[in-house]
Amino acid sequence: MKAAVIGAGLAGVEAAWQLQLQGIEVDLYEMKPLKRSPAHHQDGFAELVCSNSLKAERLNSAAGLLKAEMATFSSICVESAYQNKVPAGGALAVDRDGFSGYITEKILACPRIHVIHEEVTELPKNADAVIVAAGPLASDGIAETIRSLCGEGLSFYDAAAPIVTAESIDMSEAFLQSRYDRGGESDYINCPLDKEQYEAFYEALITAEGAPLHSFDKRKDVYEGCMPIEVLASRGKDAMRYGPLKPVGLTNPQTGHRPWANLQLRKENNKGTLYNLVGFQTNLKFPEQKRVFSMFPALKNAEFMRYGVMHRNTFLDSPRLLNGDFSFRKRPLLFFAGQITGVEGYMESASSGILAGLNAARRLKGEETVLLPETTMMGALSRYISDESVKHFQPMGANFGVLPTLETHIRDKAERYAALSDRAMADLKAYKEQMSL
Repeated sequence: MKAAVIGAGLAGVEAAWQLQLQGIEVDLYEMKPLKRSPAHHQDGFAELVCSNSLKAERLNSAAGLLKAEMATFSSICVESAYQNKVPAGGALAVDRDGFSGYITEKILACPRIHVIHEEVTELPKNADAVIVAAGPLASDGIAETIRSLCGEGLSFYDAAAPIVTAESIDMSEAFLQSRYDRGGESDYINCPLDKEQYEAFYEALITAEGAPLHSFDKRKDVYEGCMPIEVLASRGKDAMRYGPLKPVGLTNPQTGHRPWANLQLRKENNKGTLYNLVGFQTNLKFPEQKRVFSMFPALKNAEFMRYGVMHRNTFLDSPRLLNGDFSFRKRPLLFFAGQITGVEGYMESASSGILAGLNAARRLKGEETVLLPETTMMGALSRYISDESVKHFQPMGANFGVLPTLETHIRDKAERYAALSDRAMADLKAYKEQMSL
């Protein structure tokens, strides 16, 4: 039996590593150094393109929990991170060259992994299972092949609105109603503004600081189709009131009148623990998003689980295309891993590679594939990307909002996160024992 992995980024090396741990021969395709994407500069594998930080290290953080779960699966990326750690306070930051070099050396030394340096434009035909881990800047050739498989379910640009936790929304300043009462009453949470509040918000928005764009992110055609809220605001004081903040078809029960302006929040997941700010795709810096969007009275204490982004990002409409084990619904021996699946972040991508590689190996051996408990970070993310109830799919990174709430609510956030992490690790241990992993 043999598997092929396309791409030697963080997801690809994890997938290849898991396959070889399960005794499967692997052809690992990597187009570097023959060809590079606009963002890549090193020849080695698992190159960190932007930040060298892998986020928080402590277990009672979403990022720390994710890495702790990955470590139980012999993650090559987590291992390299600790071997190449540099001082960064509470974050796990790494020496970029050392991180990539350690992984590259380990992959090249593995007798079951055969590295092939070439650009892949079609799925390899000499493999029993294929894992596509091409990354957010997939080359045109493989992207076209993926498009032929997915039809319209492939995006090349990520224009995402911020996401907040449901429990952090101040419902005394909000109300439930669908526009013109079409749909269910609880489909949307409405965050009204009066005229004075709107004008203050407008001034703050048009003067807020935007994030710099890489050259490969500058897509004028996309900006018209998915316009950043700050660009729309710059076109006139009332432009937002005829767009995402239009108040028509709504009545604020507190005043009995239509709001001057209104932001709608829409459920991001089936459990209703996360809501996104409808129409608020943005390129503002993250601290600016927190400052400006918290000016809505209903969001004054909002806990942002994901900030808005606008950048080049090849990703699937995974809820329609992928199963929770990262296999393609129409082809059980084709798997996807990395940011292309809609997980966002270095270690999130790597964790999806772990599950894709492990499950590809198990399917080749005729074993049941792994679907981790929804109380674990890896399990919750795999369920998020395969949840068919998600209608407006946006990539998602590790955050406690994707986990089921605790049976007993803990008010203190640090204590609540610690309890969620403890539950996750206990449930993961029990599941692995049950599945003999």
